Amino acid sequence: QVRLVESGGGSVQAGGSLRLSCRASYSRNCMGWARQAPGQERERVAVIYTDGRTWYGDSVKDRFTISQEDDKITAYLQMDSLKPEDTGMYYCATNCAYSDGDLTPFFATFGQGTQVTVSS
Repeated sequence: QVRLVESGGGSVQAGGSLRLSCRASYSRNCMGWARQAPGQERERVAVIYTDGRTWYGDSVKDRFTISQEDDKITAYLQMDSLKPEDTGMYYCATNCAYSDGDLTPFFATFGQGTQVTVSS
């Protein structure tokens, strides 16, 4: 079972930036992020596939950028122009199901999470 370790969460004021990192124990077909706010369902945020294709949730498009190292086991989520509604636990994720015609990821494996808090 692949293991995922996240880092980089913290607290920031609205409009600020944070960068999350994730390291996997070995490469899988994708690396991505999901988040969950208190009392809400977990939400897909972004994913990058091993071929470099990316997908973003509508709420983070044009503000967040996902990238990965050439080793395909380290991924980053650069979060800019943060809003209070971005607050939540952010989980690194992998083992994606998706279709070539629609890159929306369905994650099967998650890390322990890192907290992101954005204050107004």
